[in-house]
Amino acid sequence: MNFLENIKQRAKSAGKTIVLPESSEPRVLKAAEQILREGLAKIILIGSEVKLEGAIIIDPKNYEDMDSLSEKLYELRKAKGMTPDEAKKMLTDNPVALGTMLVKVGIADGMVAGSVYSTADVLRPSLQILKTAPGISVVSSFFVMDVPDCEYGNNGVFVFSDCGLIQNPNSEELAAIALSSANSYLKLIDGEPIVAMLSHSTMGSAKHADVTKVTDAVKLVKEKAPTLQADGEFQLDAAIIPSIGASKAPGNKVAGKANVLIFPDLDSGNIAYKIVERLAKAKAYGPITQGIAKPVNDLSRGCSAEDIVGVVAITAVQAQS
Repeated sequence: MNFLENIKQRAKSAGKTIVLPESSEPRVLKAAEQILREGLAKIILIGSEVKLEGAIIIDPKNYEDMDSLSEKLYELRKAKGMTPDEAKKMLTDNPVALGTMLVKVGIADGMVAGSVYSTADVLRPSLQILKTAPGISVVSSFFVMDVPDCEYGNNGVFVFSDCGLIQNPNSEELAAIALSSANSYLKLIDGEPIVAMLSHSTMGSAKHADVTKVTDAVKLVKEKAPTLQADGEFQLDAAIIPSIGASKAPGNKVAGKANVLIFPDLDSGNIAYKIVERLAKAKAYGPITQGIAKPVNDLSRGCSAEDIVGVVAITAVQAQS
């Protein structure tokens, strides 16, 4: 059973409700139809002119619980200067904000958006309303990469992070990304996470401030999670290929075995996942958000209906955890 099949089976048993606020987008409706047909989740669609058998439809202009939700939003945001009228207008006019409030109060278990709205427009209300999970300092993202015919990682399955949010993380942020990514691996993939902090250097083979940033992050990870298999700095080949890991970092327990790859900046992470997706014909599931109090995931605006189905299934499993 491959990664997505496993996730779909877990989503079916989870029985979660996922809100899709972009109901005017044909890809979203096609995905919602497939999700309902396969029984992966219950679906809430937000819109005034949408119809889909089996889905829960919420029209913001006629929603019976709008006053209650508006009051709750006002209470959450009044310290930031929001008025009751502004709260109601925000929920009426912004389907992503309304979807986020549905997750906040437990009407939905998670939200998936981003086929139409930008990352900023998806995550801003999520951070304002849901906020970060306890003990989390950095909201980041990851991709699950499922590489066909690959002997490395977990039978070709890897977590790549961060590939979508944090532009140039400092050592503290990089350590937080690594810890969140290891936790995400545990939630979604069978087996134990083995975390490699990547660089253009392996164990001191090069000297540069960029390398020091990674080695400082490694120290923080080991302090905060001493039982986690995590190390670095590694070049990519030393991180995932056993023979090269043994040559470049002899005796290291992570070298050559990594299945969670932490990139030093957004450029390298984003470039890497797209190269692997296109040249190795890998399946790239994400970007999946980690660190928000409840699961909200941001789609690529170039996503397919099938991509949306996969992210909804992952979101349902995250909600179960």
